[in-house]
Amino acid sequence: MITTHLSPTPKPRVPSPLHSSSSHHLAVHLPLPLPLPRRHLHHLAKPPAAAAPDLLASVESVASAASVLAAIVLVHESGHFLAAASRGIHVSQFSIGFGPALARFRLGPVEYALRAIPLGGYVGFPDDDPDSGFAADDPDLLRNRPVPDRLLVVSAGVAANLAFAFLIVYAQALTVGVPVQAQLPGVLVPEVLPGSAAARAGLLPGDIILAVPGAAPDPSVPVLVDLIKASPSKKVPITVSRTTPGAVDRESVELTVVPDTSVDGTGRIGVQLSPNFRVTRVRPQNLADATVLAVREFTLLTGTVFDGLRQTLLNFSQSAEKVSGPVAIIAVGAEVARSSADGLFQFAAVINLNLAAINLLPLPALDGGTLALILLEAARGGRKIPREVEQGIMSSGILVVLMVGIFLIVRDTLNLDFIKEIL
Repeated sequence: MITTHLSPTPKPRVPSPLHSSSSHHLAVHLPLPLPLPRRHLHHLAKPPAAAAPDLLASVESVASAASVLAAIVLVHESGHFLAAASRGIHVSQFSIGFGPALARFRLGPVEYALRAIPLGGYVGFPDDDPDSGFAADDPDLLRNRPVPDRLLVVSAGVAANLAFAFLIVYAQALTVGVPVQAQLPGVLVPEVLPGSAAARAGLLPGDIILAVPGAAPDPSVPVLVDLIKASPSKKVPITVSRTTPGAVDRESVELTVVPDTSVDGTGRIGVQLSPNFRVTRVRPQNLADATVLAVREFTLLTGTVFDGLRQTLLNFSQSAEKVSGPVAIIAVGAEVARSSADGLFQFAAVINLNLAAINLLPLPALDGGTLALILLEAARGGRKIPREVEQGIMSSGILVVLMVGIFLIVRDTLNLDFIKEIL
């Protein structure tokens, strides 16, 4: 996110921060090749009695995930900073985090700081600092620059994250290869709720639903969902494939499930469904091959993230729980790091893309909100929006951002297993 004004009445020696990269806004939509789905967020922490090696591995994986998140915020802020520096625009602060400074140093006119609240970071401009030494009409203050320069600075954070995401995917292609999905017949059942209609019918996690009445020989997830919703308290025969202990091949099993009736009158059986696929890694033969693989994977991940965000916004009441704060994001990354170090590549790429997508939303305190105000100014023939109006919009946006961030941190922390055990 990006704003240039904290409050209608700026305090002395407090430069206007260009707030951006609020990681608590990240909606984590994990693509299918990523080894950890969202439902595993609550399985991060080991019990207190874990052996020392397990504890050390947990600490290392959490540190790896936190480092990835910090690097992504750093890249986003560096985009804003470098864009401003390239245009000769005055910059006074470069901060990772918000709130009290844990460490700081000054290099030339810029103060660099690491702060206590891990909700993102900001680049500060001296536009509203009366003690900055710059005249109000200084042409190198951000607010006095032409519209193209301001658009460049505001959008540079998103551009930096997109570029960084591609570089991560390219590095993945060169080192460990790119995951490629091969679609397999049927629909996978990753999870069955205890006591549900599916459990009573004998459906097991890991089963593959191969056939249902009235559907094509190879049913899809939407077809199954629609059939179940339309069949409350009705017998639905299904054919599943499962692996039994000691068997080499999967066997076919005929089951009959009777969906329970939901409050809205539709059927439900208490399972999680997902497409059935196999993931293999493709390694490039040369740099040209690596470029093709990276472009393809980057396009796939970008489409997945932006489509996931679109679905979240269109169905926010049902999907609000998918919005994750920094605690939950680090939890996901730590689980990925423990299961497969290779997965950190895609974790980093997905979080980069999420940050870029979120910051493009035309909301106050986000990059997209500031871009919208600049474009509105351009549409008004260059007539600036009154300072009081702009500051009021951004100040309220920042307040909402901080409140949402604190809520997500508290919620995600309370959802960690070891916290639940303590409580």
